[in-house]
Amino acid sequence: MTDVLAPTTLGPLRLRNRVIKAATFEGRTPDALVTDDLIEFHREMAAGGVGMTTMAYCAVSPEGRTDRHAVWMRPEAVPGLRRLADAVHAEGAAMSAQLGHAGPVANAASNRAKAYSAGYMFNPLGMRLTRKAKESDIARIVAAHADAARHAEAAGFDCVELHFGHNYLISAFLSPALNHRRDGYGGSLENRARVARQVARAVRDAVGGRLAITAKLNMTDGYRGGLTVADSVEVARLLEADGTLDALELTAGSSLMNPMYLFHGDAPRREFAAALPIPQRWGMRLIANKFLREYPYHPGYLLDHARAFRTALDMPLILLGGITDRESMDTAMAEGFDFVAMGRALLKEPDLINRIAADPTTLSTCIHCNKCMPTIYTRTHCVYAEPAPHG
Repeated sequence: MTDVLAPTTLGPLRLRNRVIKAATFEGRTPDALVTDDLIEFHREMAAGGVGMTTMAYCAVSPEGRTDRHAVWMRPEAVPGLRRLADAVHAEGAAMSAQLGHAGPVANAASNRAKAYSAGYMFNPLGMRLTRKAKESDIARIVAAHADAARHAEAAGFDCVELHFGHNYLISAFLSPALNHRRDGYGGSLENRARVARQVARAVRDAVGGRLAITAKLNMTDGYRGGLTVADSVEVARLLEADGTLDALELTAGSSLMNPMYLFHGDAPRREFAAALPIPQRWGMRLIANKFLREYPYHPGYLLDHARAFRTALDMPLILLGGITDRESMDTAMAEGFDFVAMGRALLKEPDLINRIAADPTTLSTCIHCNKCMPTIYTRTHCVYAEPAPHG
């Protein structure tokens, strides 16, 4: 069986193991630029033993930010990004940037710019309607992904992850619940997948062969009428046939409709509402039970969905969801997955991989309470972990 902690390759990239720190909002860029606090966050993950750590979320354009604090990829951001990559490399790990456009998940009020989507819809974060992306908007955003990848390369990053999940812009195009277009970007599954394929091709043309290129793809949106596993498998087949990606990271859920479908475990409804400004706080209190549903946690909770992709595809796949110990990692390898991605467990214990390497019986102390989720609005952390100093 493949050893998850042995060196491997991802496209042109050499990694010391198959464990990837998943992209999780860090909440450490108040001025939309890299800070020392963000650098220390990822340096600690690298020192803790992961093969690669992923910076989230790097918007490809100003209106594509989740809010005005999110980094967007531009020349002014490159020096800070380079300091980040250098710090991670010094600890022996690789550095990835999650690139994307938030689309209907963007806070239009915070960004002071219209949020885009496949069509008109209510943008709950900005409390206004989204703008339907025209073909000229799509072309600009596709090109912006390529430019963002070039900025990542200039900063010394090793990999870019394209965000095709969670009903961000590209995921919104994939979702039949959000995409009711009647042009070449709507209707059939192939049309709805067109933006994703164009973005992947543009990024491959920009940095392919030098940077590894992955994509985070929704297996299912997790609500009625959204993207299904069967349709997502077909999208993945199209991407595989295009040859534009070095791996797919399999995710699920919608930041707009059902975020807990990704996380599983406890739903921190009270904490989530308290973290929001008024009037969103009042609205969250009214809809929290429906919006933040609870799904029982168990190791490898997305594995059942992911098996359909492993059966259908030959390309490398990254398994996410409930990977917290050596047993769950070995299960992923035995099932034919090439990499594992970890999030919450590493927020609790950044050195978990080193400790598992030293003692395979080591268990994560993460209790899947998900109280880390609401901290994304301030400074992402495990509320039960020892506080780290920051400036």
